[in-house]
Order: sequence, then C-alpha cells, then structure tokens
Amino acid sequence: MSSSSLANPSSNTSGMKETELNDHENVLQKHVEFFDRNKDGIIYPWETFQGFRAIGSGLLLSTFASLFINMGLSRKTNPGKWPSPLFPIYVKNIKLAKHGSDSGVYDAEGRFVPSKFEEIFHKHALTNGNALTAEELSAMLKANREPKDYKGWIAALSEWKILLHLCKDKDGLLHKETVRAVYDGSLFERMAKEKASRSRTTSE
Repeated sequence: MSSSSLANPSSNTSGMKETELNDHENVLQKHVEFFDRNKDGIIYPWETFQGFRAIGSGLLLSTFASLFINMGLSRKTNPGKWPSPLFPIYVKNIKLAKHGSDSGVYDAEGRFVPSKFEEIFHKHALTNGNALTAEELSAMLKANREPKDYKGWIAALSEWKILLHLCKDKDGLLHKETVRAVYDGSLFERMAKEKASRSRTTSE
C-alpha cells in the first residue's frame, strides 16, 4: 500500500466543500457503504472481511475487524426485536450505532460537523498542524473519553488505531485529508482501486 498516496488524497476529495460534506445526506452511511459489498443495504461479517481485504488489510486484521465491528454494531442497527446470529449491520440505521467517547465529527443524525473535524487538528496536531502523530492520536482519544464509557473507549481506540496502521505515511503521520476522506467514505474506494491496480501490475 502506498502510504504517500493515502496521505495525500486525490484533488476531488481534498477540494470537497464543507457544504457538500454537511448536506442533508447521512455522511455516516457513506462512511460504511463501501463494506456493503452487494449493495443490499445490509453488511454481514463476511462483507466486512471482504472490504478490509479489498483495501489491503491482512487476514488477521480483516478477521478481527469483521467480528469486532459486526458484533458491536449489529444489535444497535437491527430494526427487529431479536438479535440475528448472522450479525448484520443495517446501513440505513447506522446512526443508531454511534458510540460515546468519539470526536463528535458525526452528529446524532450521522451528518458531518466541520467545526468538530477542525477541532481535532487545532487541539491535537501540535507537531504538524495538518497531521497527527501516534502520540497525539493517543492524547486525543484520552481527551475524548467519557467517564466509565468503556465500550466507547474501546471502539474509538480500535477505529483510530486501525486507521493509523493502514494509512500513516512513511514518517508515521496520519494526515488531515486522509482523515477527512475516511469520514466521507471516499478513502476506502480509493484504497481498493490502488490495491487492485497494484495486483494487476504484479500479475502482468
């Protein structure tokens, strides 16, 4: 995976207007739709696994993510009374799966909040105003913790550490535009295209 390309998203993403991100659409849905591999509005664990493999994750991380994410979010998004043993995530209800101790960049309706996004880097990007180091990321997670919200702590830690692992540049920095791209979901599509392109080049 090319860390330089992930650290510097394409111009159509970096040039995206705040109003486009903060419109009436549910941006949180866009964030997860990549993992709905057959586009039926439901994400099963095997689709989460396939999605992580598509963006270049290894078998171990992909397996962990598929179990952790689906087991954690399925019940909250399920429109029925009873939990499903298949742990489906219903995309249309993803806003119900928001956890505590997060950055607040998604509001209660799943919309993007520009001021909260900027706050991440204004408060915590002390070494480089447009990127986070691993230490700064850890400090941000600690600052966002709500008292005794252990599930929220674990969810936030897992999300951000996976993002750092996959998308940090050669200097270990997680860039602002990369984080923006993950919030609107465009990062996953680009990572998948880059992986597919590398695979084709290797096989030729």
